[in-house]
Amino acid sequence: MAAPLLEVRDLVMHFPVKSRGVIARTVGHVKAVDGVSFTVEAGQSLGLVGESGCGKTTTGRLITRLQKPTSGQILFEGQDIAQAGPRVLKPLRREIQMIFQDPYTSLNPRQTVGEIVGAPLVIHKLVPASQRLARVQELLEVVGLNPEHYNRYPHEFSGGQRQRIGIARALTLQPKLLVADEPVSALDVSIQAQVINLMQDLQREFNIAFLFIAHDLSIVRHFCPEVAVMYLGKIVEKAPRDELYEHPKHPYTKALLSAVPNIEQAVLGGRRERIRLQGDVPSPINPPSGCRFRTRCWKAQDICATTEPPLQKVGAGADVAACHFPEQ
Repeated sequence: MAAPLLEVRDLVMHFPVKSRGVIARTVGHVKAVDGVSFTVEAGQSLGLVGESGCGKTTTGRLITRLQKPTSGQILFEGQDIAQAGPRVLKPLRREIQMIFQDPYTSLNPRQTVGEIVGAPLVIHKLVPASQRLARVQELLEVVGLNPEHYNRYPHEFSGGQRQRIGIARALTLQPKLLVADEPVSALDVSIQAQVINLMQDLQREFNIAFLFIAHDLSIVRHFCPEVAVMYLGKIVEKAPRDELYEHPKHPYTKALLSAVPNIEQAVLGGRRERIRLQGDVPSPINPPSGCRFRTRCWKAQDICATTEPPLQKVGAGADVAACHFPEQ
């Protein structure tokens, strides 16, 4: 059996918290990512979902090595890149690219679209200068933009068009893995479907693997055959799409899905039971002992405070959940 394209093992990212004053001392750590493990197969996609602040964007930035993890392994095609230096990372930049959340701030307003999309070709010296324009125009056409608009600036495009420019830039080096960090959350709902369909077409055409980070559960269900749910720096459940959406095992996943509007039930006059979690998300500087969700969980018992539940198989399917009392 072939090894997965990407394998993440016990990934940890702790940000130091400094005290105020003349001599800044480290008084604690923000445990943004705290022992995350998953795999992504070549040409496949994994959805990473959770509420704001759960650590999913930090996970994406660690995998692209925009940030260096505190500990853990990031195995890309069998090579551990978690602590790799610039010399090792430069050729790997061609294989792993990122689509950023905000198309308004991720593009340089002083550069033309041609310069933005063509920049990776210049840095990696892949295409002669005489062929660069043709390659840029080809990429713009692939993402559904007018190739003759290469000499325009980002402010002359709409939000959806800017995100297409960001996708074209990510495709320039023909990567094997794209980390999409909430790529449609800043776009109008009418444009979101167009961009999602474009990414699905590109995935099929170029056999690109995706780590798709989002908080919109309906978009993830449409795009990803496998979904992982994060809460306070940890993955609490991971399962095939239909299994997770129809039979969630972790109480947090069940609460998360209860907030998704269900059109079919609305038409029939019924209403899904809305689970309202009590209290706020605990601080990642000092997370609860044992299960991190126990302070808001309606099923919590004494063991939840003393023993952290491992991520283990639940039921007959492929679902794994970190809960002492999973949903049946």
